[in-house]
Amino acid sequence: MNRITSPVLIIASKEICDSSRNRWLGFMGSIFLLLSLSVTFAGSAVTGSLYLPELASLMSSLSTISVFIIPLAAILLSYDSFVGEDESGTLLLLLSYPLTRLQILCGKLLGHMTVMLLATSFAFGLTAILLLLIGEQYQVAELIGAFAQFLLSSNLLALTFILFSYIVSLKSTEKAKAVGCLLLVWFLFVLIYDLLLLTILVSDLSFVNQYVVNILIALSPTDLYRAINLMAIEGSDARGSLAMISQTDWGLSGMYALMLLWVVLLSWISHGIFKRKRL
Repeated sequence: MNRITSPVLIIASKEICDSSRNRWLGFMGSIFLLLSLSVTFAGSAVTGSLYLPELASLMSSLSTISVFIIPLAAILLSYDSFVGEDESGTLLLLLSYPLTRLQILCGKLLGHMTVMLLATSFAFGLTAILLLLIGEQYQVAELIGAFAQFLLSSNLLALTFILFSYIVSLKSTEKAKAVGCLLLVWFLFVLIYDLLLLTILVSDLSFVNQYVVNILIALSPTDLYRAINLMAIEGSDARGSLAMISQTDWGLSGMYALMLLWVVLLSWISHGIFKRKRL
């Protein structure tokens, strides 16, 4: 068992150390913290007064902003995972050791997911602690449950974009091409597809029913993320087209299963490309 897991853990620890050494972990943790604190404690400033928002409104606001930031952070963390090592020659050296390509892939994935989990847990966990200390209107169990669900869904979203990064990194010959292609993927999923979905919903087209909406949501991890967080707050803050997104027939567990299906599918594709890659 040790011979199987030890290389994975060694590669994972290397990725974590690299992220700490180049200050990515501290930088992104600070960005997430600034984002979380701003939305929580200063989001009401646009109304002309400062107050702590209702929990449903807070989680809706956090997920709306995080759907843009978290995929971008995952891309910046992992875009050069393979193409960068290929350019420097370390990937060939790594493959000369008694390691399988699956072990290398799993090690990198474990390391990058640990980095994302540390960054998001630090930022959003600290926000939750501050709310517990000063937010008398929040119930402890409800607040902890809401932030735990938010952290889980956010890291699943990050995981899908890390795997997108692996696929592009494995297929690219230069780091510049990899990051450019991944920014296009981010743009298509986070902005274009989401905008098209909302346009279809508000257009009231004859073919649009809940079944069609279910399929459209399943085809995008970012819209699954939105739907999970809207449903988790029971649609309290959802209006119009967003309410239709939050009323999918799968339920919360079904949408989590679809997110995991995305992870499994992208992992399988990544491993298949890596196995066929010649250096």
